[in-house]
Amino acid sequence: MNQEKIKPEFDYEAVFEPDDYLYFYGLALTNKRTKKEIEFLVRELKLNKDMKILDLACGHGRHANRLASLGYNITGVDINQDFLEIAKKKSKDKGLNVKFIQNDMRKITFKEEFDRVLLLFTSFGYFENDENLLVLKNVFNALKPEGLFCFDTFNRDTFLEHFLPYNVVEIGNDLMIDRNTFDSITGRFYNRRIVIRNGKRKDKPFFIRLYNLTELKDLLYRVGFVIYKIFSNWDAKPFTSFSKRMIIISKKEIKENK
Repeated sequence: MNQEKIKPEFDYEAVFEPDDYLYFYGLALTNKRTKKEIEFLVRELKLNKDMKILDLACGHGRHANRLASLGYNITGVDINQDFLEIAKKKSKDKGLNVKFIQNDMRKITFKEEFDRVLLLFTSFGYFENDENLLVLKNVFNALKPEGLFCFDTFNRDTFLEHFLPYNVVEIGNDLMIDRNTFDSITGRFYNRRIVIRNGKRKDKPFFIRLYNLTELKDLLYRVGFVIYKIFSNWDAKPFTSFSKRMIIISKKEIKENK
């Protein structure tokens, strides 16, 4: 494996640079898809208009702005200022009231401010193991008692069964080439991504720590969460060992004094 080319701290701004990212992923981020995800969140998280909702790693505001358009109280946080500028513009153009904040999810300091926290589109696992745990602790602290946390990610076991060493997205003469490896010792999926647009090459390597359900349950329990529901997709099908993805909803329960 050529892991030496990928440092523990990869260039987040380069990997998630909006122009390239939305160019290649935009075709998959349809209104129909977003509508289904929002309907799932409203139903399964029992959202109401009096709640405060935190959309962590909100990106260009795909979920935050849609929820705000339905009357929900949303705060969006992302490390990438360029994504936030896109989110803010869309929010302003639609006359929405969304608070967008630039911050690193490892550094947020909210204290029991939110009824619901979202971390969507495989946004968990991009840090060192202890920092991934820190993210969960920060989410726990941000939630009010009885609050719910929802995030989605790969099911590592099934992901590896269908693992592809290469994947190419082609739009006209432009290419996004993913060269993938998996380190079973660290549990990390490495992508030595190359983007070629307008004849110019950009290298955008990154990694993500993949977990199986047992590992994620352990992390959530260590922080203080209890598992509320687990689904395999946005159609709300129950999770099984054969599910390719996991949508985990966990709860910050009030601890009774004995």
